[in-house]
Amino acid sequence: MSHVIHPTHPARPNLRSVVGAPRPAPARPLDLRVRAQRIQIDELIVDDPRQVLAHAGQAVLDDPDAAALLGIGPADPLSLPAAAALLCALHDTDALTTMGLRLTRQTTRVTASDQQTEPVSLVRSTSPDQGAGLPVAADSGQASPTSWHG
Repeated sequence: MSHVIHPTHPARPNLRSVVGAPRPAPARPLDLRVRAQRIQIDELIVDDPRQVLAHAGQAVLDDPDAAALLGIGPADPLSLPAAAALLCALHDTDALTTMGLRLTRQTTRVTASDQQTEPVSLVRSTSPDQGAGLPVAADSGQASPTSWHG
């Protein structure tokens, strides 16, 4: 018999052999995913109110569900802002320029981030009248000589 019970020392199992030494947690893989978001904003103005109202009136009839989202019904009078909003919701910029609207500025905002660092944000704004356009800083609105501003 290998285990002798001593009257003054009760038998205790050797817990170290049962439980074992604490093991380090398995290393989690480094999350290298980068999430990027790009938002493009087209700023347009109404050049021909009659044309905008005519196209929007037809859009209300053609797509009543989209018009209803803006609170516009087929029998409702159409304001110029509501007409422009409806057309912008339904058509791309190229189509809008044929409907009495004119592109005045395009702004692209890009944000990229991962789990370990602070997000990076860039803003570029161009005006069609300026050719390539001048980039505009996101915080100051001042022209910048670089093509992107962070």
